[in-house]
Amino acid sequence: MITLGIETSCDETSAAVIKNGSEILASKIFSQADIHKKFGGVVPEVASRNHALKIHSVVAEVIENAKVSLNDIDLIGVTNSPGLIGALFVGVSFAKGLSYALKKPLIPVNHLTAHILSGEIENKELTPPYAALVISGGHTHLFLVSTSYNFNLISKTIDDAVGESFDKVAKTLGLNYPGGPEIEKNALRGDENKINFPIAIKNKLDFSFSGLKTAVITAFKSDHYLPEDICASFQKTAVDTLIHKVRLAQKKFRFSKLVVAGGVACNGYLRQRFKDELKNINVFFPSKVLCTDNGIMVAYTAFKFFNKRIFMDYNSRVFDRDERIKLF
Repeated sequence: MITLGIETSCDETSAAVIKNGSEILASKIFSQADIHKKFGGVVPEVASRNHALKIHSVVAEVIENAKVSLNDIDLIGVTNSPGLIGALFVGVSFAKGLSYALKKPLIPVNHLTAHILSGEIENKELTPPYAALVISGGHTHLFLVSTSYNFNLISKTIDDAVGESFDKVAKTLGLNYPGGPEIEKNALRGDENKINFPIAIKNKLDFSFSGLKTAVITAFKSDHYLPEDICASFQKTAVDTLIHKVRLAQKKFRFSKLVVAGGVACNGYLRQRFKDELKNINVFFPSKVLCTDNGIMVAYTAFKFFNKRIFMDYNSRVFDRDERIKLF
């Protein structure tokens, strides 16, 4: 089965073609990071317009590179939630048109579901049940995944996502967007124990990063600390928070496998800390290209859930928040 995956939930226009759910024939990601850098963050209207400009060429390129024809495609998957409404609309509209023209089935893919299942693509030994931590600019969510691929949300942030905190701290310090790589780079020259930043609501599963962000801004305004020490101390506390909450969840739900996915999972410091300190949990990280928004994970998810017979109707909508629909 040849599956085409299309992803346009935020500021990456991506498509991929996979064969039988395992062989990646071609993949392409057009990143708008340089476009939004001058704004210090993603501008939804700008993102939507650039998706509209690029989606045809991106899809055409992956089909050509996969050495297949349009008629060879058996299944199409597209992200329909959550994300920026205008950005999602571009991808879903394109996928609907392609599905209608080719008379091929179209699978709606939840963005968080795709991030979770991205851990399986390169780790064949990873099978449910397991836990999944999705950490990105918009999400800090912890799920339990059952053997039937039901997704039970057990914890999420009550305010800022961890990736959003990285971006806002970087902006406060005068660093470039996206903030995550800038924070990680500057933290290498800093002392992570210089400032004792707080971990919020330590005795509950829910995450909170707004207090940490405020504490960082206060430290920066005090002029008592070097920027690299602030970066290192902030990064340490953010990762401390994630590890602490995973430990609380593991103590309650007794899972032995954990997938850590999403853009923040690209952070090398975070990856090392998770592997070093969560000794009683087998931690799986997708490769970094699969942690960012990509068409491969969308195609893989569509293939996995094809048998559930959940197809997208041509009149169906896109959704900006994951709470408005159930994950598969």
